[in-house]
Amino acid sequence: MNSETYDVVIVGGAAVGSAVAYFLTHDLGFAGSIAVIERDPTYARAATTLSAASIRQQFSTPENIRMSRFGIAFFRQLKERFGPDADIAFRERGYLLLASDAGAETLKANHVAQQTEGADIELMDRAALVGRFPWLNISDLVLGAFGRTGEGWFDAHALLTLLRNAARQRGARYIHGEVTGLERTGARITGVTLANGQCIACGTLVDAAGPQAGDVAALAGIALPVEPRKRCVFVVACRTPLPGMPLTVDPTGVWIRPEGEVYICGVSPPEEEDARARDFEVEYALFDDMVWPALAHRVPAFEALKLQRAWAGHYDYNTLDQNAVIGRHPEVDNLIFANGFSGHGLQQSPATGRAVAELITHQKFVSLDLSLFGYERIAQGRALKELNII
Repeated sequence: MNSETYDVVIVGGAAVGSAVAYFLTHDLGFAGSIAVIERDPTYARAATTLSAASIRQQFSTPENIRMSRFGIAFFRQLKERFGPDADIAFRERGYLLLASDAGAETLKANHVAQQTEGADIELMDRAALVGRFPWLNISDLVLGAFGRTGEGWFDAHALLTLLRNAARQRGARYIHGEVTGLERTGARITGVTLANGQCIACGTLVDAAGPQAGDVAALAGIALPVEPRKRCVFVVACRTPLPGMPLTVDPTGVWIRPEGEVYICGVSPPEEEDARARDFEVEYALFDDMVWPALAHRVPAFEALKLQRAWAGHYDYNTLDQNAVIGRHPEVDNLIFANGFSGHGLQQSPATGRAVAELITHQKFVSLDLSLFGYERIAQGRALKELNII
């Protein structure tokens, strides 16, 4: 097959990859050619569309908080950017992170970091919790942290569609294909090979391949500790009204939030059972053994909940520290990483898209300094610990 050439080739066309293409073609005014390679243009099994589609500012790392604040600002500019009909159904209902004695000091320390960054998070004692959320069992709680503004959930499909369509309208070409080879010449990636044999030459390669990002990097002989991990989402119904319910995170790690007339919930599996994902089968034992007992304890009304359906998705799990990998490879200088978000990719996609677009056009970060997430820490095995992993 004849080879095509693009100035930028982005591997992965879901939220992060499309955000890179969007910011290149809009805010940064990039004049070069852009190809976005997506193996599943239906996005039926993409991490973006199978996620819980939520955004929070309740992190412990300042850069993570800043990325979320950038995302919130982006959400509030949707109509200016995409037109008067742009809508991602953003429900600004907040996150509520709960702590027992064991987690109280961490919650307090995180709250200080969040306040420093300007996040609108309220630290609530037991009286405040029961006053605002009377449906909550506070018997073993000490504190809660509630996002009064700038947190909530939204329509992932709608956000992806806005980003993708806008990038295409400005000339980004979306190519249906799976990358099966990377051609590396010294300190550069010179091209990609697709499963159908097509070869595409590139000036810059962006690895935004989500759960497959580690596999893509390996094609160039580069070690990237990012792999697919399965997360299950359960849809439940409850007859008892729970007014004002935010996305609530129990000290056990079980989370739940409203979704229209029902609720969606889940939990990360125990570490010893959290292997590389091989399928999309729902692990119903997680619901029976971990999710329902925790929910019934925390919200007595959930003793009578009814499981309606469930789905499983994969996300790009960074096995080193569950934080993003963003930035250039220190030796392969035209390879830029944008992956490893470990469940935060959708909410961090606007900030990541802008940052990567800046690296391409300005050769440096401009809006947000995200050098903390660089590949150098991966090469050194130096973990960046985020204390608020959900």
